[in-house]
Amino acid sequence: MTDAPMTAQAAATATAGDILSSHLTAQAGAFLRALPLAVGEVGARPGTAAVVPAAGTADLLGTVRRIGGLLHTFGSVFEQAWAQESRTELRWLLNLLALEPGYVRRSARLLGALDSLSGSDPDGTGMLAGHTGAPKARALLDRQLTLARTRAHSSVLQELRSARLHALADRMTLLVGEAPLLEAAGGRAPAVLLPQAAAAVAVLSASAQQLPLRRAATPYGGDGLRRLGAVPAARGAVDADTALAADDAPWARMRILVKRARYALEVCGRTSAELDELDGVLGRHQEAADAAVTVATAARTPRITPATAYVLGVVHADQRLEVEAARYAFGRRWPDLPPGLDGWLDLPAAEGWGHSPAPRTA
Repeated sequence: MTDAPMTAQAAATATAGDILSSHLTAQAGAFLRALPLAVGEVGARPGTAAVVPAAGTADLLGTVRRIGGLLHTFGSVFEQAWAQESRTELRWLLNLLALEPGYVRRSARLLGALDSLSGSDPDGTGMLAGHTGAPKARALLDRQLTLARTRAHSSVLQELRSARLHALADRMTLLVGEAPLLEAAGGRAPAVLLPQAAAAVAVLSASAQQLPLRRAATPYGGDGLRRLGAVPAARGAVDADTALAADDAPWARMRILVKRARYALEVCGRTSAELDELDGVLGRHQEAADAAVTVATAARTPRITPATAYVLGVVHADQRLEVEAARYAFGRRWPDLPPGLDGWLDLPAAEGWGHSPAPRTA
């Protein structure tokens, strides 16, 4: 097994199955190498998790996303039942491993924001400096997020000992040897893979056109805070959480599509710093939106004081401003990117085929 790219001569005659098998072999090998490290890192006592996942967990998350994205975009050349089962199991592991680091990052984000709002430094005094509700709000957020992180840690530990994870590891072990490909994989790589990569880029472009980029075209984004976009029809009053979730959903979907397009281009031997950057921007959007939901939930805690509720409201507004800032940053970058696959194929047709990028630590 090797992660080295094919030579130009070999790539020129490679079939789609050769390219996909090469990628899956490399990624399955990376999965099997990272899994023991990730299990060991999760096995540490709760509270030791860093804001940035440790190397084993980060590599495993990246590998799981790449395999899942490959099976989604190029799924037509794989045995359908196998591909669907594999994607389901990979999604389960992804959601499981991302849970505890997500709470750790959310805690750091919210407590850092509250400390900034309630503190004083050479740049000025925070708007909550000296407010009686700030210490109580901080203690409430810290307590609730620590409890959620501890529960997530226990859940992950239990699942990592399950037969389900061992079955997934066995599936990846078999994948190193041979992928269950259909006859369509016997065609020339460009003829089979490029149309499917183009479809992934087209879906990305079409989804971007549906985003309210005009509403997010100002740096402050005040209009985005006062007026939401499309809200699902409902009988009676619309719940505030439902309205915000509906407003955030297209952006969360956009992040998934950016990742899929990135991974499809990698299979074609192309890397994109632009899509990497967009992925980071949309990641900040997701983090801020999730943090705002956490603060809103904390503000509904029974019997908290009005002062505490006020501070939580300020922190919630601060996170929604972060959401609008991420949307503005996305809108500044997206129009300069090519709308179709041809704009991304800046290498000769065969060069780079078969290259599988090394796992990158977040």
